Amino acid sequence: MSPNTKGVFLGLAAFGIFATHDVIVKYLGATYSPFQIVFFSVLFGFPLVTFMLVGDTSTQNLRPHHPWWTGLRTVSVITTGVCIFYAFSVLPLAQTYSMLFAMPLLITLLSIPILGERVGLHRGGAVVVGLIGVLIVLRPGSSEFTLGHLAALVGAFSASLASIIVRKIGRDERDVVLLLYPMLGNFLIMGALMPFEYKPMALVDIGAMALMAALAFAAMLCMIGAYKSGEAVIVAPMQYSQIIWAAAFGYLFFNETPDLQTLAGAAVIIASGIYIVLRESRKDVSENTPVLRSRSRIAAGGYFRIGPRLRAARLRANKKNTSIDLKS
Repeated sequence: MSPNTKGVFLGLAAFGIFATHDVIVKYLGATYSPFQIVFFSVLFGFPLVTFMLVGDTSTQNLRPHHPWWTGLRTVSVITTGVCIFYAFSVLPLAQTYSMLFAMPLLITLLSIPILGERVGLHRGGAVVVGLIGVLIVLRPGSSEFTLGHLAALVGAFSASLASIIVRKIGRDERDVVLLLYPMLGNFLIMGALMPFEYKPMALVDIGAMALMAALAFAAMLCMIGAYKSGEAVIVAPMQYSQIIWAAAFGYLFFNETPDLQTLAGAAVIIASGIYIVLRESRKDVSENTPVLRSRSRIAAGGYFRIGPRLRAARLRANKKNTSIDLKS
């Protein structure tokens, strides 16, 4: 099996696991508020962060080098978790994914003021086409625009903002800082809301919350493997496979059948997103490659960024190869 083929299969596995994670979110959302779901998803994510801190050999403190950007990213991640979890709770899975697929378009737009990226005619046209796809999904005037639709769009925007901020400050900030501050923000804010939002949870639902954290971790491992094996331009489009999982899971578990307009709009958004990825992969188009570098799936703030783990894995591989060369 070639490295790119392996990367494709691992990418498909990662986003299939993420889709299963989202089914649990939708199941829990029928009973509990998104604030409670976010709170417990972060709570179950803390042990993973603890292991990460134990293994961190750096002597630096946990104060951010860019406090304002870190603060804005924290707010963005908190907003993303609540909005996306709410959208999954009240909208069909396929419709929610279709709007979240607009993230590459929004990242491209946000890269202009934040990264100083120059977006030419090709990528600019792809963004316009993709936004038309979003309108096809929303079908303004012919169907009701609900709070769930607004939440999905706000979640896509805030997730894109969080991703682009990482591209701006990620080289200066430690991974644990970028992970810990959103988790603490979620924990404190959602915890403060628990006296008003908490509903007693059955044991099976507590297990479902824990399973969410485990699935997110497993998906992260698959994504690391995918990007270690295959080229980013090959692996990145695998995220769009979630629309297939959404249609299947929606039909099997929630009696949902995506209509033609949702599928047509999703197809337009996916095509524009893939085109942006392909354009970014050309060396003479973008030095920042903001979409190609956005390889983590942001939700509740309890997920690890895979970029630092890829760098660490490559560093270990280089050291191993150097050691072998010296011995030989």
